[in-house]
Parts: sequence; C-alpha cells; structure tokens
Amino acid sequence: MVTSFPARSARPRGRLRLLLASGAAALALAAGSVVPGNPVGGAAQEAHAAGSGTSTLTVAVAQSVDSLSPFLAQRLVSTSISRLMYDFLTNYDAKDNHTVPGLATEWESSPDKLTWTYTIRSDSTWSDGRRATAEDAAWTLNTMMTDEGAATSNGSFVGNFEKVTAPSPDKLVVQLKQPQATMTALDVPIVPKHVWEKVSDFSTFNNDTEFPIVGNGPFVLTDYKVDSYVKLKANKDFWRGAPKFDELVFRYYKDQDAAVAALRKGEVSFVAGSPSLTPAQAASLRSADNIKVNDAPGRRFYALAVNPGARTKDGEKFGDGHPALKDRKVRQALFMAVDRSAVVDKVFQGHAVEGEGYIPPRFDSYFWKPSDGQKLAYDPAKAGALLDEAGYKKNSSGKRAGKDGKPLDFRILCHATDPNDKAVGKYLQEWWGDLGIGLKVDCRDNVSDPWYAGEYDLAFDGWSVNPDPDFVMSIHTCAALPAKAKETAATDNFICDKPYDELYAKQLAEYDPAKRAVLVKRMESRLYDLGYMNVMAYPNAVEAYRTDQIASLTTMPSDAGNIYGQDGYWSWWSATPAAGASGGSSGGGSTGVLIGVGVAVVVLAGGGLLFAMRRRSTAEDRE
Repeated sequence: MVTSFPARSARPRGRLRLLLASGAAALALAAGSVVPGNPVGGAAQEAHAAGSGTSTLTVAVAQSVDSLSPFLAQRLVSTSISRLMYDFLTNYDAKDNHTVPGLATEWESSPDKLTWTYTIRSDSTWSDGRRATAEDAAWTLNTMMTDEGAATSNGSFVGNFEKVTAPSPDKLVVQLKQPQATMTALDVPIVPKHVWEKVSDFSTFNNDTEFPIVGNGPFVLTDYKVDSYVKLKANKDFWRGAPKFDELVFRYYKDQDAAVAALRKGEVSFVAGSPSLTPAQAASLRSADNIKVNDAPGRRFYALAVNPGARTKDGEKFGDGHPALKDRKVRQALFMAVDRSAVVDKVFQGHAVEGEGYIPPRFDSYFWKPSDGQKLAYDPAKAGALLDEAGYKKNSSGKRAGKDGKPLDFRILCHATDPNDKAVGKYLQEWWGDLGIGLKVDCRDNVSDPWYAGEYDLAFDGWSVNPDPDFVMSIHTCAALPAKAKETAATDNFICDKPYDELYAKQLAEYDPAKRAVLVKRMESRLYDLGYMNVMAYPNAVEAYRTDQIASLTTMPSDAGNIYGQDGYWSWWSATPAAGASGGSSGGGSTGVLIGVGVAVVVLAGGGLLFAMRRRSTAEDRE
C-alpha cells in the first residue's frame, strides 16, 4: 500500500509514503496529517488512565488519520492501524521479512502460475463472534476489482485479477490474467463481508460512524476522535494469541516537542516523531531516566517531488503546477543544486544515509544507485548551465527568467509539523537562490488537499517501503492517475511514462527474484533520469519509549529494526508491560527479537507453510 510526506503517509510520510520489500524471498506484502493534540493535559491523561487492573500503551504520533477505511487509508498511521484491526492473507516475519501465514495458512499455484489457491484458517473470528472465511476475502478482493472507490489505496494488487471465488469457507481461489509476482505479498486488509456489504459509497465512507469496529486483528478499535486519538482494545480471541497490553492508544501531537515532554512525564509510553525524533530530541532523551532511544536504519526515503502537470487518466489537465518543470533539463538542474551530503550532515546530523535510488539500502535486493556517468551530483555550475540551455538565463537583476521575461519562482509544499521540511526548505532557498531561482516554502498542516488538486510546484515527499516493492513502484504508473480531477487517487505526483509502465508490467509478471530485481532497478533508473523524484536521504528510524511502562517489544527486522510503522503488528502485539505496571493479558507466542532492557530473546515464529513472497510517512506519510 504508503503517503506522501503527503503522509499524504505507507501511502503511507504526512505526505510521506512508506513501503517495504523482502530481500531473499523477494515476494512480499506491502504495508500508509498532523494533528493538534492535547499534549500534556487532560486527554492524554484520560487515555492513560484506564480502569483498575488495565494496562494501557499510549503511542504519541505526529500524523492524523486520513481514513479508518482500509480501502481509502494511505497515511502511515492509518495503514498501521488497519494492520492492527484486520488480518491479511499473509504477513512478514519480524526477524527477516520472509513470508509467514496470516489469515491464509498455506497457498499454492497452478503450474502456469495463473491460479492461486489459499487455505483460510478455521480459528479466525470477527470481533462480533462470526467466523472469518474465504467468502470475506473473496468479497474484499472482488469489491476492489469492481468499485473504483474501493480500489483507491490498494487497487494495484487486483488490477491483474481475472476472477476471485470462495468455493468453500476455507478455500480462496484467485485467477490471474497474467503471472503476478505479488501473490504472496497482497498487502490488502480483509474485511467482514456482512458489515461492509451495507456500504453504499466506498469513495466516501471512512468507517468511523459505529464503535467498536468489527475486525479480526490483534486489536479492536473502540473509539476515535478526529485529530485527537484512536483507542483500541486487545482482541482476546486473536488466533495468534492476545496482545499483552489491554489497551493501545494513538494520541496526536501537532507539536513534537510537546510529545517528547509527554514522554518525559510518563503521559505517553512511546514517541515516534514525525516520523522520527529530531537529533536534538533524541540526544536529550538518551540521558533521561527510564527512557530508551531506538535509532535504526529506516525503511523510508526523504525526497523532493516535482509536479509534472496534474492530469486524469483521460488526459484532462488541472492544477497550477509551474510549466517550467515540464522541462527535464530544469528538473535535473534542480537535482544538481541540492547538496545531499549537507542534508544528511546538517539537518539529520548523521542519522540518515545520503539518498540515491528510490528504494532504501535496507532492502538490499532492490537497492539501486546511479552510475558515475548518470549521477546528478551536487554541481551548481552544471545546474546553471542546464538552466541556460533550457532558456532560463539570468537577467540584470540576477534572476532566472524565461523568454517571456517572467522570473523563475517556485512553491514547495512543506509539512508544518516536520522540522526537517522547514530546515531543508531554508537550504533550498539558499542553493536555488544562488542560481537565480525564487522559492516559497509553503508549510501547511494539510498538504493532501493541494497535492491532490495539483496546486503545487514541488513538495517534500517520502514513503515507507515494504519488503516487496510493487506498491511503491505502482504509484508512478499511468494507471494510478485519478479518474477525475482533484480526486483522491493512488498516484504519488501524477507521473505517467510509457517506458516506465512497460518495465512495471514486466517486473509484476516475473517470478524469478533475481530477474525481477533487475527490472525494478531499471525502473528506479528511469525515475531518476526523468528527474521527478529527487531522493535526498534515507532517514533512520529514531524513536523512544519508557522502560518503566514497556518491558519489551519486537523490532523489525530483529537486527537493528524499527518499532513504529512496521510491516506487521509485531511491536504492539508483542509489547509487554513493565513490572509494576497494571497487569496485562497473557499473550501467545511471539516472533522476531524482543528488545528488553539490556536483554535480547530470540523467539521462533509460529508453524505453518512458509513461501517466498508489500503508502506515505511523516506528518502525513504514506506507506
């Protein structure tokens, strides 16, 4: 699934979009605004003060829910909550991202790879007591195939489906038009048919009118207040075992410093940042009592996205993107006037890796870097020469101007709650100003609306990447463009390029992991050359939690992995209340490595057939 930095998230960083991909197995699941919080006062304390004997884990986040409908959710916080509410056919193991059973216990394909049969487990029940069956899965997938609104977030997974049936409660059969490499990585939450078949308009229903919400995941959503909190309770009947905390609360803070202050006071258990803590915040917490800082290689990228000209699938143009950005030379000049090493050193202060290709180095099978002759390295002189060639020369005032005499001035969408956006924006004003280009840094609480309307020139962007790269690559295809102007769609920023689409189709049909990786890297190379996506950095996942509230939890991957925004539910499902905290429920077996205070315990994954096998991030991250 992403979001943009546009978490607009995962899909979704604020509009940040976050995605993942599995290394050796290669085929996997994909996992996508900022909110005013009541930082340290009544609401936070209210969420923390559950009834006597109840253990509550409160997570402070800097992103609001875009939708509680898994058909519409794209921000990281929203897609993460979907993973807690609904089971997927398969899941990723926390230790190394290989595919493990979810709602499906096993799966097999026909010799021609065009028919896939999944065995649906018999011990999964919806929170209203009904059994979850293959009919629920078939209905979910068929609805996405036939309803454009239901296909908003994850339609790329079913675009190649010919037919989906449920011949029995425990058998799901999917017939394909062409081979599809993501069949063991369908990042689609399965919903209860008997609840969702009553929905009349999937494009507008946000699943926030009745509580508790019926689900079959490790947690049940019990309450939600827009731009304030989401409350969930442990599902005692979850087939993998009940979570150990009785209640899980996601609380929103528009001010990240206020969220850090709440962690210090013990009013929240965990802080994820927006999506990460700043270096200064992390440094201040390292010496604090009862607080552990987790600083691990991240699964997202931090980029500049260029508006190539908003349009619909039918070619209708809309928005007000700057026409100069249609020129590849102008886009590449902007690339070459960004000092990525300075972004890493001065903004992230070393808690990031310099950006290159579209997929972070954490996913080494798909990580790509440009050749020496291809690389658009920081070179202001060459950037100026490219602008001259494109017809934008400096006038007597030192400003770049086109043949019409109009100065070259751009706008960039910035997440108001993300300090990184603001810091990088100041550098861009300096670097591009030296070239004679004006830049307005437009910081907003809500970047999604102007983004979908195509009313921007550039934007801070990012996605959390999944072990399987299909979703994050699909958002740049022509098929992802909106059906109607200014309508929510899967597209990241209106890219439509036929050579890229051809490569996308080839990688989707390639089952051989090594050959598929080559095709994905060619797609990354094409994106790089087009100049629409300038990946500046791969930030670390910098987060913190209270050890006097959380005794242990699972990182993903187990060796230096993240806690928040995982490709699964492992962190919150496995989290164990600290000694002295209110008693939590006893859970089932865990998977991955549990990180406690000074101790690591390796726990084997549960049984079942393993098989090789996915909107945005930050304040508005897509995964």
